Amino acid sequence: MYNTMTINPAYAGTRDVWSTGLLFRSQWTGIDGAPITGTFSTHSPLKDGTMGLGMNIIHDRIGPEQDTYVNGNYSYILQLDRYTNFSMGISAGAHFRDVNFNDLNIYNPGDPNFENIRNQISPQVGLGFQLYSEKYYVGLSSPFLLRTRHFDDGGSQNSRIRDEIHYYFTAGYVFDLSRNIQFKPSVLTRVVQGAPTRIDVSANFLFYEKFTLGAAYRLDASISAMTAIQATDALMLGFAYDYDTNDFTEFGNVSFEVFLRYELFKKYKKMYTPRFF
Repeated sequence: MYNTMTINPAYAGTRDVWSTGLLFRSQWTGIDGAPITGTFSTHSPLKDGTMGLGMNIIHDRIGPEQDTYVNGNYSYILQLDRYTNFSMGISAGAHFRDVNFNDLNIYNPGDPNFENIRNQISPQVGLGFQLYSEKYYVGLSSPFLLRTRHFDDGGSQNSRIRDEIHYYFTAGYVFDLSRNIQFKPSVLTRVVQGAPTRIDVSANFLFYEKFTLGAAYRLDASISAMTAIQATDALMLGFAYDYDTNDFTEFGNVSFEVFLRYELFKKYKKMYTPRFF
């Protein structure tokens, strides 16, 4: 919700200010080797808001594997009318994969299945689109378009791994319930070959442009509670707590996220009505 550029490069520059975000996620806490994710993103508008430029760093760790993605993002923003904009974005960067096989109990240095496996660096490109105003947004993107094969240099068929293309669809609308309360329902859908389609629906309330409370449901997977505070005009802090509802609950059913966003305003330009996305 507040880290959109990591999945859609068209988001770069669309907040009209220089914006930087940090996120940390711990999934299935208490399980040895459970996934941990950290992200850093920063972006800013350029040339009177007709373009945007940004950068993402995403670091994933699960078991013996660590993946780091470093991407630059560029967007071109068209003003369709007084209230509506259409943004087109592209990203390019590198994927660094590091696997420590010594962490695996099954690892045998003499096993031919491991002979040609090595850590890898591969290129990545992404593409995205977003239609938005102060009240709504609709986005379609694929942040990693290259189907890169890993560990495929003569080893056994079992050691070959291919990244599949992920497609994301996002949408949300902001309703003014009163002068001091806004309500934003939203949806995020992820489609990838070989995995179930994931649909997240959420409902968030913003009170006095300072406090956010909300909940989300991932179809057949988890429910979440979220809260955030706009501590100052520039600084926002957020926290989310997930509880799994699938068959994995007996192993580890709790995940959480912490989020921080800092935005730098020009002296003459203050966001007097902060956008709710």
